[in-house]
Amino acid sequence: MARYNRWMNERLLEACARLEPAALSADRGAFFGSLLGTLNHLVVADTVWLHRFALHPARHPQLDPVRALPLPTALDQTVCEDLDTLRTRRALLDDCIEHWCAALSEADLQHVLHYRSMKGVPVGRRLGNLLLHFFNHQTHHRGQATTLLSQAGEDMGATDLLLLIPEDET
Repeated sequence: MARYNRWMNERLLEACARLEPAALSADRGAFFGSLLGTLNHLVVADTVWLHRFALHPARHPQLDPVRALPLPTALDQTVCEDLDTLRTRRALLDDCIEHWCAALSEADLQHVLHYRSMKGVPVGRRLGNLLLHFFNHQTHHRGQATTLLSQAGEDMGATDLLLLIPEDET
C-alpha cells in the first residue's frame, strides 16, 4: 500500500502540473474546495497521522523527518501554497511512509496506539487497523482529486491497485 500510495501521488501531481495554477486553486465544490485544497488536506491528514504513529514505543527513526514538521491544527489548513511546495512535502511524506512501513514488524502492527483525536478525545486502536484507515483515507481523497482533474480537462488514466500487483504464473 505504501508503494501504491507513492505511485499514485506521483502520477496525481504530474497530472496537476499540466494545469494552470488558477485551475488548481479554482473552487470546484469539493470537500476542500479546489484541487490544491484537496491535496493540502491529504498532506495535513498524513502529517497528523504520522505524528500519531511516531508515538509508537519503537520510536521508528524513519518518522524523524515528520517529527520535525509542525503539527497541523485543522484538516482544511493550507500548508503548501503552491504545487511546487506541495510536491516537495508530498515526496518527504511518501519517503517516510514507504521506509517506515518496510520497517514495521507484526508486533508493531498489533500494538495498541494511544493518541488524541483532533478534538482532544483520547483514543486507543491497534496500529494495523489504523494503517488500514490511513491508506483508505488517501485513496478516498485521491479519488476526489481525479474527479477534479477530470473536471479541469485532465485525464489521469487507470488508477487501480491491480496495476502494481504482479501476475502469478501458477
